[in-house]
Amino acid sequence: MDIRLLRSSDLPLIQHANLENLPENYFLKYYLYHALSWPQLSFVAVDVARPKKTPYDYPKIVGYVLAKMEEDPADGVQHGHITSLSVMRTHRRLGIAEKLMRQSQLAMVETFGAMYVSLHVRVSNQAAIHLYKDTLGFQNEKTESKYYADGEDAYSMRLDLSTIREQVQEQAEAESDGVDEGDAVGDVGSDPDKKKKANGSAKTEKKKVKMGRGLGVGELVEKDESKQGA
Repeated sequence: MDIRLLRSSDLPLIQHANLENLPENYFLKYYLYHALSWPQLSFVAVDVARPKKTPYDYPKIVGYVLAKMEEDPADGVQHGHITSLSVMRTHRRLGIAEKLMRQSQLAMVETFGAMYVSLHVRVSNQAAIHLYKDTLGFQNEKTESKYYADGEDAYSMRLDLSTIREQVQEQAEAESDGVDEGDAVGDVGSDPDKKKKANGSAKTEKKKVKMGRGLGVGELVEKDESKQGA
């Protein structure tokens, strides 16, 4: 199984997965809006075991997460939002949904410095609630009455991303500590006196180098015909 970023060519396939599994469906342009506005945040799960009969075969997408950043957050805090998550029934209970969610959360922090991530889930969707609450650590903030088009209530859930931010910061610090910056390039950071000494010694230590027939390349040198008669 391969978890990778969503591509524009994947949009019809994730729309199919959405129609297959979820009652909340969207127009194709809504997926395109996410893909163009926040291309770093949405991911797909591809079954790489499916053999390709031709180079033009579509990849077998078995799951996706569609995510975004809140453009005008009411609380003024930079945060992400999970718009849609779906895994095909044939590939459930394999940890795919968890991996998709964690990858999107990491991207929210690395790319946009998100403080937390929010989502809505049907109060009757016990499998999704278990994933969000027990596996990923989301907290239920409130219940929004008749949130869905069919009148069902939704839990508004939220996950603080401070742990991921700390991990990203520690990794960045570790990488910066291990960087070998090497020698100074050009005049930046160099000692002018040493440079003068180095240039002076270079002039006094010139060596003569043999050329021509002595090195076996005489036949390659163009002859001076004007001196033959002398």
